[in-house]
Amino acid sequence: MLIDDVTIRATAGHGGRGAVAFDKNKGAIGPCGGNGGRGGSVFAEGISDLGALEHFRFTKELDAKNGEAGRGQFVDGTDGDDLIVKVPVGTVIHNPTTGSTREIVRIGEQIMLAHSGNGGKGNFKFRSAKNTSPKEFQPGLPGEAYELRLELKLIADVGFVGLPNVGKSTLLNLLTKAKAKVANYQFTTLEPNLGAYYGLILADIPGLIEGASEGKGLGIKFLRHIERTQVLFHFIAADTPDIATDYKTIRAELSAYNPELTKKPEYLILSRADELTPAELKKKLTAAKKLNKNAIAISCYDDASLEAVKKILNKLEKEKMPT
Repeated sequence: MLIDDVTIRATAGHGGRGAVAFDKNKGAIGPCGGNGGRGGSVFAEGISDLGALEHFRFTKELDAKNGEAGRGQFVDGTDGDDLIVKVPVGTVIHNPTTGSTREIVRIGEQIMLAHSGNGGKGNFKFRSAKNTSPKEFQPGLPGEAYELRLELKLIADVGFVGLPNVGKSTLLNLLTKAKAKVANYQFTTLEPNLGAYYGLILADIPGLIEGASEGKGLGIKFLRHIERTQVLFHFIAADTPDIATDYKTIRAELSAYNPELTKKPEYLILSRADELTPAELKKKLTAAKKLNKNAIAISCYDDASLEAVKKILNKLEKEKMPT
């Protein structure tokens, strides 16, 4: 099951203490205590793996290395290693302590989760004309520690939405190299699936049900993934008894969760067109066009109707490319 919402604790390394030492070389005098090393910081780095939050299923504590203490003969302590954790592109990082919200939107992008503590000064740094043998030193400063919520919101060009069992996963598999599980489920699948159609990323969002925006079923868990999509493909089974009811059910859930979702460009896809006679399909398609002028009927067994979908995707890809 996709892990897309986790709470972790990130603790940066503490700085090492400064040393109190005096030169032991023959003929030399004076303080020679080195400074403590800096602690390591904790960073999040974006990668393409949608399941990268899986490693937080059991590991909730992220601790960077502490800096080492300073030593005599002007030897500074070694800095602690930074800790870099991999998260999927599209991860939103919430810090309740500071009230900040930051996002990883590119592969390789890094965001600091917790800043390291600086190392303390050794007694060499406290020498002066009036204090030639200082015994003062600084302890290392503590690293930052925060409770963080990592929330994955898919970043895709086209989001497939609709009730359960309307053919979203099947079409995704046909258009891309995705391997989404498909069957005649009367319930929603448990995780989103992604596929690449040339330069477009397609996201099959698990089926929604009435009341999803209020927490019924698993729908509310996946509504967040629709927020980042640029265009919606709204699937309705052609053999449904009432196209308008199915359409309005999903639109109502999108609006209840976030009214902005209903403002996205949308194509209405009547799937399973092969289940109807030509006359029945014509009647259903006419009804669909009254709901959305960008309505088409498809069958996964009909190459011609799949070409209509590809034509739309090719148009979207062309619009996405910089001029």
